[in-house]
Amino acid sequence: MAVREVLQLGNPLLREVSEPVEDPTSPEVARIVEDLRDTLAHWRATTTYGRGIAAPQIGVLKRIVFLNLPELGPWPLINPTITAKSPETMVVWDACLSFLSIFMQVERHREVTVRYQDLRGTWHEVRAGEAHNLSELLQHEIDHLDGILAIDRVVDVKTIVTRQEFERRYRAHSPYAR
Repeated sequence: MAVREVLQLGNPLLREVSEPVEDPTSPEVARIVEDLRDTLAHWRATTTYGRGIAAPQIGVLKRIVFLNLPELGPWPLINPTITAKSPETMVVWDACLSFLSIFMQVERHREVTVRYQDLRGTWHEVRAGEAHNLSELLQHEIDHLDGILAIDRVVDVKTIVTRQEFERRYRAHSPYAR
């Protein structure tokens, strides 16, 4: 439908908690998902980054996430919630379309279970682990719905690096290498 502006770090809307979607089958939700798809595709094409995006990043305070991974294809999640987290955690490199000039290491749960609706309103549950780096990606995007940013979860401020430095030193061993 449209490539939308991605709100940047400092915009107060990124810190707001999103409202649940009442009707996942509505034309409004379909338009938001199309805008998320188009915006993510644009960022991926122009920056080579972007595996997922949340509605608050385009200024829509609704509980909608859109992922697009080569292995899994386009995947809209409506009203996603994490229902279980493994006690085991991992430290991963994280970045965000809302502040793509910096990267940092954050701690995430190794596995999560996520409950969500599809565009037909049907409920699903997925158990995500390290395969496709899905666990950390889902945690990142669902955090957006609660007004939490990756920078809030940094494990050590000394791990914050510029995009240029990340690409020089770490990109080859990260999920962004594709």
